[in-house]
Amino acid sequence: MKINVDRSVIHYIDQGQGAPTLLLHGNPDSSEVWGGVIPTLAGHVRCIAPDLPGFGLSTAPVDFDYSLDGMAAFVDRFVTALGITEPLNLVVHDIGGPFGLAWVVKHPEKVKSVVVMNTVFHADYRWHLFGRLWRTPVIGEIVQALTSRGGFTRELRRASRKLSRDQINRTYDLITPSVKKNMLRWYRAANPRNFAGWEEKLQKILANKHSIVLWAEHDPYIQGHYANRFGTQRVERFADTGHWLPAEIPVAVASRMLRFYKDVF
Repeated sequence: MKINVDRSVIHYIDQGQGAPTLLLHGNPDSSEVWGGVIPTLAGHVRCIAPDLPGFGLSTAPVDFDYSLDGMAAFVDRFVTALGITEPLNLVVHDIGGPFGLAWVVKHPEKVKSVVVMNTVFHADYRWHLFGRLWRTPVIGEIVQALTSRGGFTRELRRASRKLSRDQINRTYDLITPSVKKNMLRWYRAANPRNFAGWEEKLQKILANKHSIVLWAEHDPYIQGHYANRFGTQRVERFADTGHWLPAEIPVAVASRMLRFYKDVF
């Protein structure tokens, strides 16, 4: 499905019935990262998974605002465009975290529950190697140009050992030249210092929301101690799973989410 949101054409999955549940993917992903999770969830909740602006099959104008305010505004416009008026369940992973959690800070009344997976919203975070390279003008473009399918596969397998070759190939095939440009634009706008103030507000909000962190321990990009700093009511860790938690063990993740939603509902 697709919908126009301002000057972006947003492709999204909309499956199931029940409480609206918004799933926001990370980098370099698309809504496909939730492909194994949604079949289990859709029998219980309405799953809405967009390709974020400039990623997957979604477009973004060249001046799309990837600031925290801009990302929060996009999520709000997307939800409004779908006609959702009741508080929804939010699920975020990787760069979907800044999109969705900034929206929580701006519009806490529109959120019923929050599930956080391997993301950052912390002013003292320091970018991993690829993040630093992508943030550097010219160097980032060179790294993107030199990233072959084989190199991409080795890196994703390093970070998430259980990913299948088919999963990785589907992800790689969606990384068009346009997506590469938007990846660089996102990273260059994403200075962790920008989370100052936002992080503290989020912690206070999530302390009073139904909220949980599901954290993959084998993550070379984000240190495990950040899992405890979102202010959620609960943190659960998966010892033998990598950064792409929802893609590696989707059935286990979906089953844990459904147990969480029993308490929410």
